[in-house]
Parts: sequence; C-alpha cells; structure tokens
Amino acid sequence: MLKFKLKSLAATAVALGLAASTAHAVPLRWAAQNDIQTLDPHSQNHATTNGINAYAYEGLTRYNEKFQPEPSLATKWTAISPTQIRFDLRRGVKFHDGTPFTADDVVFSFGRIKQPQANNQIFVAGIKEIKKVDDYTVDLILDGPSPVLLRNLTDFRIMSKAWAEKNKSVNPQDYKAKEDTFASRNAMGTGPYKITSWQPDQKISMVANKDWWDTNKGNVTEISYTPIKSDATRVAALLSGDVDLLTDLPTQDVAKLKADPKLKVLDGLENRTIFFAMDEGSDELRGASVKGKNPFKDKRVREAMSTAIDREAIKRSLMRGLSMPAGIMVAPGVNGNTPDIDVPPKVDLEKAKKLMAEAGYPDGFEVPLNCPNDRYVNDEEICQAVVAMWAKIGIKAKLSALPMSQHSVLLQKMESPLYLYGWGVTTFDAQYTLQDVIHSRTTGVDGKGNYSRVSDAKVDALVQAMKTETDITKRNAMIREALLRVRDEYLFIPVHHQVRPWAMRSNVETLHRADDKPQARFTTLK
Repeated sequence: MLKFKLKSLAATAVALGLAASTAHAVPLRWAAQNDIQTLDPHSQNHATTNGINAYAYEGLTRYNEKFQPEPSLATKWTAISPTQIRFDLRRGVKFHDGTPFTADDVVFSFGRIKQPQANNQIFVAGIKEIKKVDDYTVDLILDGPSPVLLRNLTDFRIMSKAWAEKNKSVNPQDYKAKEDTFASRNAMGTGPYKITSWQPDQKISMVANKDWWDTNKGNVTEISYTPIKSDATRVAALLSGDVDLLTDLPTQDVAKLKADPKLKVLDGLENRTIFFAMDEGSDELRGASVKGKNPFKDKRVREAMSTAIDREAIKRSLMRGLSMPAGIMVAPGVNGNTPDIDVPPKVDLEKAKKLMAEAGYPDGFEVPLNCPNDRYVNDEEICQAVVAMWAKIGIKAKLSALPMSQHSVLLQKMESPLYLYGWGVTTFDAQYTLQDVIHSRTTGVDGKGNYSRVSDAKVDALVQAMKTETDITKRNAMIREALLRVRDEYLFIPVHHQVRPWAMRSNVETLHRADDKPQARFTTLK
C-alpha cells in the first residue's frame, strides 16, 4: 500500500481558492469499508477506485439516472462507417487547472490506457485507434462494429496531456510493481469535483468544481470519503452523526438502522457477483498437497466444490437475507441474466463426495485459499463458511485473508491457486465479464482480469463473435450460450449476487445506484 500523505495538495487547494470558505458550503460525509487503490484513472479496474476517480475524471459518455449512455465530454457521435465513429467534443471545457480540453487529450489518454500495465484496457476494447480530426473532433477507428462502445466509454477517463507530461506521468502506474507516481497521488480531470487530498486509509477530500461545464443537480459543495474497515465503527459513525452516508452496511445492523427515525435506508440489488475462482491452467497448484498435477483441471472436482456450498445457508445466516444465490456469473439487471439460467446447484454432499472419488481424490487435498477482508459484504466470513463446507468433502482450504490492496496485487501476479473475488458489470452487459474475467488470458484486452488461467475455446469463440454482432437477438443468444457454458463446465463457482443497502441521515436525498457508486451530482442535503 502506498504510504504517504498529500500535505501539499491542501495548500495548493487554498492557493487556487478551492478551499470551502463560503457560508453556503454543503458538506457530504461519506464512509465505506475500503479505500481506493490509486488516483490514476487508467491503472486499476477496482470499483471503489473507479467510483471516486469519476468525481474528477470524465469520459466521452456517461450514464444518466437510468444507466443509459448520454453525452459528456463528447456532445454527439456519428457513424461514418460501421468501424469509424466520429465524436464531436464539447467546447469550452477546462481541466481543473484551467487548461483547455481538446482532442489531443483524448488521443493521449487512449495511448496511455492501452499500455500493458494499465488494468482498465477493457473500456477501450475494440478500438484500434483514435485519430484527431481537429481540436474538437476525433474519429474512433474500430476493429469491427461495437454494440457496447458507448457503455465502455463511460469509464474511459480523459486525463490532461499537458499535466501528465509536466508531472512525469505519461505512463500509467504499474500497481502490481508497487510503483508510485504523481498521477497515482494526484488528480487532474474535468469533472464536477476536484480531489484536493488523499490520505490513504484515512480520508479523501473533494470540493465542487465551480467551473464545471454542466449544472450540478445536487447541492453538495464538499465531500469527504472515509474508509472505515471495522463494521461496528462505521455504524457508530453514522449513528453519532459523524457520517451522513454509509454505503457498506453490516448485514446484522440493517434492521436496526431501518428502525432508527433519524435515518433512512435505500436498498437494491447490486450488479456484482461474488464467486470463487480456481487456477485451472497450471500443471501443479501452488502450495497444494497434490504434487505433479492440478485437481482444478478436472471438471468433477470443480462441480464437487460448487455442489458442496450451501448458498441458502450463507444467505440466511451470514447475509441476513441480503444476497441472491447465484448460478451464473452476472447479476439481474445485466443484459444476459435471465431467471431460467441463473439457477445455482442444490447442495448435495453425497454427490460431491462421489465426484471427488471419481476424480481420484477420495480423501480430498489441501490448497491455499485467498480472500479479501475489507472489500465485499462479509467477504472473510463467506470464506470461513465455505472452508467448513469444503472440509466435509475432504478439501482442506487454508484460508489467508488480506486487505483488498494486497489481495489485488496477489491476483495480478497470478500467485493464488484459489480465491474469492467479486465482479460488478460496469457496462450492464455480460460481454464485460465474459471478455475480461473468463476469456483466455491474452497479451491484450481479452482476459486481462482472468487471474485463474481459465481457458475454454467455446467461450472464447462466442466472446469474439458477440463483440461485433449488431443483431440483438443473435448477440443475446451468444451471450446466453457462453454463460451456460461457464455454468455447466463449472469454470467458476458463483456464490451470490450482492444486495447493497445504503444508510443515510434523514436529510440526505440521493439515488441508489446498482453499480454501488453514489454520485454527489444526484445528491441533496436538506
């Protein structure tokens, strides 16, 4: 984890006149359980990081209140051909330091996000090149027609070329190598808020950008985001009035918070699926008792592990009803999820034991299990429960739980044989998960988030086809076939889709977001 305090930023903010000093300041104090990983908008595809960076950095498109793409830094787009889309850029936009936004910044940001150490390449998937036509026009040259282009572009964040060059941040941060850059500690975008300081594991401070090109629908002028790992401490901060908005609620406290007249709770299904992933590519599992072979290459072992998990017990006991047992790798609300295929296997220990014996492991085996302990709802507790369930079929999972900042590095180094992970679908389309997490790992965008060496030729072929299929019916059939293939081959073990209640003071009005990213531009404090 980066260890520093950005003392200079606060001073810079004051010098620029950014410090909130007016009588009309409306601060929003927001807390959740985990911190961001970096301020570099191209480095890490991590939901909290992307959510905070979105306050400062914008894309060519953005989502409206109903998650439909709408103009942002681009005002319109026109198809010159199926593989050449012309984007008219918004004029008069300035970065937070007053530098004008132009086509050069878009071309620069594309070159930056395409570098191998950038983990957000999925958001420019299918774009071969971005050409400058003039200062306020760019052409996106595509590999083929792209049905999800406008959705992907919402998270392709535009950075100031001049600022990056000035501050030796032309290249994206190499997070897994623990690189520290100016752009990983500072932000320079065009967005509705300016990030004035980040003290890791303590606080992120923001102020409204008075020169923003759009009108803020809310009235929040200042934001403080505080990561609080402890469940009890987070809830106590809300109850005492030290926090206005809490987006990581301990499941055991939801009923109590709903009953408090000083508070209100918004809840809804998140578009995130929690799952276990297994190293299915190595010839021998790192740290396992089995030598010279890999049990996870055998479908029967993977099926046994999935069949041994009592998802309803996890929902009932751990999640207090705040989860939806999952059969597939994308949640309801994501294009591709339908109730008829999102059916988890029923727990069946006898069947699981038989499968293990047939696979040649009647007595099971030992294997390390890596889990985060500060990222998902009850993440470590889910792992502990599943360790006990797997023990019943002879699999002795040796649990190691780490903060997400360390867990993420472990995965990106491909050093975990078995791990818990969660994946939210930014585009609300299943191609995002299938292409990034499930497709065979390549040197490019495909499989960038596949840290378990899963490789299935049928899934790969379907992903390649759906990328450019513009017939909605045909494309949805491809998505369905791919999701069923992943389910029926037990390539991953989905546990559940998260339900995400948010609690807030009664004077806070905001929109619950299925991507679990509150937006101050839709937030009002009365």
